[in-house]
Amino acid sequence: MRVALVMEQVAVSRGGAERSTEQFLHHLLELGVEVELYTASAPPEGPGLRVHTIQPAATTRSGRSAAFARRVDQLLAAGDADVVHAISPCLRAEVYEPRGGTVQETIERNLALRRSAGSRSLKRLLSRFNLRQRLMLDLERRLLAREPRPVVVALSEYVVAQLRRHYGFPDSHIRRVFNGVDPDPGSEEQRRRDRSAVRRRYGVTEDELLVLMVAHNFKLKGVGRWIEAAGRLAGEGVVRFRSLVVGKGSASRWRKRVASAGAGDRVVFAGPVEDVWPFYHAADVLVHPTYYDPCSRVVLEAMAAGRAVVTTRFDGASDAIEEGVSGYVLDSPEEVGRLAECVSLLADAERRHRMGARALAAGAGATMRRHAERLIEVYGQVARGRAVV
Repeated sequence: MRVALVMEQVAVSRGGAERSTEQFLHHLLELGVEVELYTASAPPEGPGLRVHTIQPAATTRSGRSAAFARRVDQLLAAGDADVVHAISPCLRAEVYEPRGGTVQETIERNLALRRSAGSRSLKRLLSRFNLRQRLMLDLERRLLAREPRPVVVALSEYVVAQLRRHYGFPDSHIRRVFNGVDPDPGSEEQRRRDRSAVRRRYGVTEDELLVLMVAHNFKLKGVGRWIEAAGRLAGEGVVRFRSLVVGKGSASRWRKRVASAGAGDRVVFAGPVEDVWPFYHAADVLVHPTYYDPCSRVVLEAMAAGRAVVTTRFDGASDAIEEGVSGYVLDSPEEVGRLAECVSLLADAERRHRMGARALAAGAGATMRRHAERLIEVYGQVARGRAVV
């Protein structure tokens, strides 16, 4: 089978959706699918992969995205792929997989970052002048309203709800294919070495609870809310803990917020890393009080490492979490007190180990290999008569 895969940016340095796409692409190729990748970024390499690099000469980001969409349509019209699978909105898509969630929900959840009604109203007004955002929203609306309808692959029930709420998209054309991650690559011995090495590097003793956050977009993923919760925990003085924040961000700015929250030296910014697995191995708990994640790979990776997690209902990965059994799910990232309470509960070693084991079992089926296999089944449905069955 030959699949045309459309994604404007595949660079893994940009974040989780791009890294997931690269892993997904790797498994498709391993499973014998021939892939023609249409992208504007430097692509990965692999046997069976043919790349169409589209780099428009437009000077603005919106102009480049518009030119990319037009050129992709032209190339696909002349191509002979069995199925067109778009991750970036594309009007010729037969399979649409919004790995970053729907454009409309992305806009709304970014508005939710503003904590006052006046600030949200101003942000909503200014967003009308975001030409790229308007372009992507228009492309998605046209694609989902098109006849014949595309098949939409939803990474989580949260994405299903987005499709229903924003577009009235019919369930008959939705395929629920839960997100996946590659399994923990570390042996038991490697995990022990990682735990010792990372804790030693950051001065964390074995009897301190190590709370991990992994994020590139600090604001959207709730780093500010975790800092507030860490300040509360530090003030209570009941839990001996330290926290590492891994990812890109202006550490100096956030350190000031740590100080003002009263968390002292409890929260350390480790910066971006090539390999995050040693940090999962070193940590006791992952917190991810996100404002928006269609289905967080960070949460799924932490579960694959046997770590209990705390996230929010605005994270589709919460589908895999049984409340109080394999982790905790907050109704909102603004529930700072509840976030602190959950971490305090997980300071109990027996509870933490029990929940970590359940998290490992719950996440065992959420592999990227399985995700790719399910997508191949969807391709087969589409290719057979171009009809939903």
